Amino acid sequence: MIDLSRPLPHAPSLVAGSVVMAFEEVCPDRIDLIHKNYRKLCNLLVDVEEWGQVVIISMLTRYARTQFTSPWTEVRFDENKAFYDSDSEEKKDQTEAKPYIMDPDHRLLLRNTKPLLQSRNTAVVMAVAQLYWHLAPKHEVSIVTKSLVRLLRSHREVQYIVLQNIATMSIQRKGMFEPFIKSFYVRSTDATHIKTLKLEILTNLANEANISTILREFQTYVKSQDKAFAAATIQAIGRCATNISEVTDTCLNGLVLLLSNRDETVVAESIVVIKKLLQTQPTQHGDIIKHMAKLFDSVTVPMARASILWLMGEYCEKVPKIAPDVLRKMAKTFTAEEDIVKLQTVNLAAKLYLTNSKQTKLLTQYILNLGKYDQNYDIRDRTRFIRQLIVPNEKSGALSKYARRILLAPKPAPVLESAFKDRDRYQLGTLSHSLNLKATGYQELPDWPAVAPDQSVRNVEIVEPSEEESSEDSEKTSSDSGKSSSGSEKSSSESESDQKKKKKTKKAPQKKSKPAGDRYTEIPAHCLIPQNDSKNPTFRTSGISLFYVSFQVTTSSFGPLKTYELLHHMTGKGLSAKYHFPRQPCLYQPSMVAVQVILNNSSDHALEEIHIGDRSPASLNIHCFNTIERLEPGASVTVSMGIDFSDSTQAANFQLCTKEDQFSVSIQPAVGELLMVSTMTEQDFCKEQGELLCDSKIIVKRSKSVFCFSILLAEMKQAV
Repeated sequence: MIDLSRPLPHAPSLVAGSVVMAFEEVCPDRIDLIHKNYRKLCNLLVDVEEWGQVVIISMLTRYARTQFTSPWTEVRFDENKAFYDSDSEEKKDQTEAKPYIMDPDHRLLLRNTKPLLQSRNTAVVMAVAQLYWHLAPKHEVSIVTKSLVRLLRSHREVQYIVLQNIATMSIQRKGMFEPFIKSFYVRSTDATHIKTLKLEILTNLANEANISTILREFQTYVKSQDKAFAAATIQAIGRCATNISEVTDTCLNGLVLLLSNRDETVVAESIVVIKKLLQTQPTQHGDIIKHMAKLFDSVTVPMARASILWLMGEYCEKVPKIAPDVLRKMAKTFTAEEDIVKLQTVNLAAKLYLTNSKQTKLLTQYILNLGKYDQNYDIRDRTRFIRQLIVPNEKSGALSKYARRILLAPKPAPVLESAFKDRDRYQLGTLSHSLNLKATGYQELPDWPAVAPDQSVRNVEIVEPSEEESSEDSEKTSSDSGKSSSGSEKSSSESESDQKKKKKTKKAPQKKSKPAGDRYTEIPAHCLIPQNDSKNPTFRTSGISLFYVSFQVTTSSFGPLKTYELLHHMTGKGLSAKYHFPRQPCLYQPSMVAVQVILNNSSDHALEEIHIGDRSPASLNIHCFNTIERLEPGASVTVSMGIDFSDSTQAANFQLCTKEDQFSVSIQPAVGELLMVSTMTEQDFCKEQGELLCDSKIIVKRSKSVFCFSILLAEMKQAV
C-alpha cells in the first residue's frame, strides 16, 4: 500500500494512475498530500498509462489553481512600497509595476504536459487542452489549437465533445481558431448535432474580415434538406447581423428573400429572426412589416404567427390600416389557434384598443369574451388583466390611467447570444460542461490565490548514507563473502584489497563513449531490478543518484537452462516442440540469439517435411533449421535456429509446418536472454566500468566472473 504522505517511490508508472484515482475518490481536498509528490508526478506523466494521465492531469490542474498565482495578470504592482515619503518633499503617488514571473513548478507542469498533445488518446489531448486553458498564460493557450482541430477527424462522439469545448473557447479567444476556420465548415455527412456545433463556432469566429465568406457558406446551409439545421443557420445569420453592424442590412434583406421560400420551416424561422432584427431599427423597415402581414394567412407555424402579431401590435401606428384587418382575421380563428398565438392576439387587441378604439372596440370586446372562457388558465388570467387595464370602470381604479405607458412602452432590442456563453463557469472537458448543469461529483475549479503559498513545501529532502555507514556495510559484505568462499584470513584480506580497488574505481572520471567492440543492451530500469529473495539483494530507488553495484557470481548462476513449451502435442496433432536458449554466441549472425528446439513425434505415424513456414512480421529475421524429411513415431530430434529480436522482448511469431498441417507458434525471450556473455579479467572489467556512460537507463554487462549493474536512478537503497 502506498503512503501518499511520503514521496512516491521511484518509477511507479504502472500504479501512479490508480493511486491518484484512489486519492481523488477518498480525499480529493487533501492538497497537502500532493506537495511532496508534485514534481515527481509532473516528470512521470509521459511514462504513465493513458487513462492514468487523464486522472493525474485533472488533479494537477486543481492543485495548480491553489498553489500558483494567475498568469493572466501580466503586470503586478508592488503593494509594499510606501504610499507617502515622510522625509522628503511631496511626490506624486506612484506604484512600481513588476513583471509577472512564473513559478518554476508552474512552468514544469506546462512543459511536461505539452508533449502529451501528440497522444493518440483523445481524452489525454482534451485533458492537456483544458489544463492549458485554465493554467497557461494567454499567449501560450494557442499551443493546443492544432491538436484540438486534429481530433475533429475522429468519430462523431469525439467530435461532439471537442466541438463543445471549442465553442466555449472561441467565445473568449477568437484568434485561436480563426486560421482553421475551414476546418469547421459543415459536411454533408455530418450529423445534425455536429452541424449545429460547427455553425455555432463559425458564428463565434465571424468578424468584419471573414463575414462575407461565412455568409456565403450560410447561404448554402439554408438550402439543406435538414430542416433543423436550416433553421439554426437562419438564427446564426441573425446573430451575425446583430454582432456586426456593417452587415445588418445585408442579412435583413437576405432574410426577407427567404420569406418567399417554399419551405414553411425556413419562412417561419426567418420571420422570428426578422422580428428580432426589426427591433433595432423599426422606423426604417415599415415595408418589411407590411410584407410580413401579407404572408400571415400562409404561415402556419405558431411561433411565426405569434411573431407577426407582436410586430403588428408593437408598431401598429406604422400600419394603421393593416393591423385592424389582421385582428379581424384572428377573431374568426381564435378558438382554433395555439396558446402562444392566442396570447399575442389578446395583446394586439389591447394595443389597438388604445390607439384605434373606433375601429377595434367591438373586436377587442369579442376577443376578450372568447379568452375569458378559454381552457388555458394563462389565457383566462391574461384576458381578465387586460380587461381591467384598458376598459375603465369603477373597479379598475387608477391603474387604467397608465395602460398606454404599460402596453406601449418602448422595448429594448433583444441581444442574440451564443448558447455557450455561460458554460465557461464549468471546467472544460467535464460532464457538467457538456450538459451545462452541475453533475453529481463535480468539483469546482478553485480561484487563483492573491499571494502564492510557500513553494518550499514541494521540496523533498534526500537522505544520503554517511561515509562511515557505507564503509562499514561494504566491509561487512566483503567479509561475509570472504567467509563463505574460504573462511581464512587470506580471503578476508583479499576482500579488503578488492574494496579499496572498487573505491578507487568509483572516483575514476567517466568518459562519454562506450568501449568499442562490446555489445550492450539498454533496457528500462524497472526490468532488471532484482526481486525480493533471501540470497540476492533487493533495491528500492528514489531521488537522483549514481551507483555502481557489483557483486560476485559464478557461471553457475546462468543455469540450469529453462525449457519452454513451443507446441503442445494435442495442438500439433502428435507433434510437440520445446525450446530453450543455450546462451552461446549465435553462429549464423552476431545480432541473432541462438535457440535450440526439441521436436518430438508422439503420434502413431511418421511426420514428414517438418520446417519453418511464414513468419510475422514478414521482416522478421530468422535463420531456419533444415527441413526434417521424416520423423518416426516416438522419435525426437534437436535442431538449432537463430532469431534477431532487434534488442526487444517482442515475441517472434512464425509457423511450424509439416507436410499436411501448419501450426502458429511464438517465441518470446526474457530480457536476460538478449545479453551477451563476455569474458575478461577483473582488472579490465574495473577499467571499463569507469568508462560506462549511463543515460537514465541500465547498461548491463555480463562477465564470467562478475555481474555488474550500472544504474542511473533516483537515490538507490540496498536491502539484503
